[in-house]
Amino acid sequence: MFGNYYVYDAIAPIADVLKKSLSFTDQDIGSLYSMYSIAAVIVLIIGGVIIDRIGTGKATVLFGAICTAAGIVNALSSDVTVMIGARFMLGVGAEPLIVAITTALAKWFKGKELSFAFGVNLTISRMGQIAADWSPTWAPFAYRREGKDGKLTDSWQGPLVLAAVIGVLCVVTSVIYAAMESYASRNYDLGAAEETEKLVWKDLFRFDRSFWLVVMLCVTFYSAIFPFRSFAIKYFIEAWEMTRKAAGGVNSVLPLAGMVATPLFGLLVDKLGKRSLFMVLGAFLLMPVYVMMAYKVAPLSVPIGMMGVAFSLIPAVMWPSVAYIVEQKRLGTGYSVMTLVQQLGVAGMNWGIGFTNDVFGASKKKPAGYIPGLWIFSTLGFFALLFACLLRVRETGPKAHGLETITTKTNAGGEPAKDGDTSE
Repeated sequence: MFGNYYVYDAIAPIADVLKKSLSFTDQDIGSLYSMYSIAAVIVLIIGGVIIDRIGTGKATVLFGAICTAAGIVNALSSDVTVMIGARFMLGVGAEPLIVAITTALAKWFKGKELSFAFGVNLTISRMGQIAADWSPTWAPFAYRREGKDGKLTDSWQGPLVLAAVIGVLCVVTSVIYAAMESYASRNYDLGAAEETEKLVWKDLFRFDRSFWLVVMLCVTFYSAIFPFRSFAIKYFIEAWEMTRKAAGGVNSVLPLAGMVATPLFGLLVDKLGKRSLFMVLGAFLLMPVYVMMAYKVAPLSVPIGMMGVAFSLIPAVMWPSVAYIVEQKRLGTGYSVMTLVQQLGVAGMNWGIGFTNDVFGASKKKPAGYIPGLWIFSTLGFFALLFACLLRVRETGPKAHGLETITTKTNAGGEPAKDGDTSE
């Protein structure tokens, strides 16, 4: 998981270098992220068929190898088309690798410390993101190369080679896990993992309006967060005149906040209830941060801090809320639909923000060119707030599903819904 997430986020610290050294446009950079999400959607539709057929051990090796190969191809080629293809390959490998690892955790920890194991897994993932953001600080050697004139200049390839090396962890640790699982299956009675969740299309017409409001909140929220992170380091360098190290540190605040604060917010909400109210609060915090950054009306620490709180709070409440709204037998479809729509939104917005930056000439010479893109993010924040408010109205009315209660309410299927968390 560490290697997987590191390779994904390795582009952000060198976005400006790709533009300067390889003449990439912001649209090209956005496409590097969009292709990953498009691949994720395709893999999600396919479901866990391969994992079901070959088992978690072989699946982790297969998809870990694909992730490693994607990192290597990405580092060796300067052609934008090849790099976009490598990012698509990364999405094909990374998303089912995450599913395989989740399934493996269920096999090893079911009936024991499963929630804790999932939490550790999420923490390791966030550490990969943070390490990528901080790489200009702990691996400055990778970011410099000797130019034709003998002077040191910024390197685009060094950081990607470093990411490829770290990406080797994907296949090495997968092989180690497969060997451990094979040994354990021969010598111990392992618990069976839960059935892989698949998308059931006919169930789409049976979902309640509250579910679709949560889905719309999800796609607007994540489309305002992840594409911003795609360009954030470049934006901080060019518009806020930061060093690469400082910009990476600021960009790491979101995964760091999510790693630390999301479980704490989850515990708080479990004790207080008021889930839709907390979603309104998180969306309210998110909406103004981009305008605050665009016009520099406050120190950067203020909007970044507000974004960090929103990034920790909304996922802690939003993902478990689906289990209150959707009956148990359709929960897998609910989460699949939610993730699919999220990935489509993120893919489109990564490309769209890159296109917008190019149209308005966003650069170090013209930092104001970033403002239209920031307004787009702020507009997404407004719609996130709108959907959260509509959800709040519905969940405080006669058709509520128990989001405001402390204890879980029996859902439409007559079964007690259970808290779940599939947030990234």
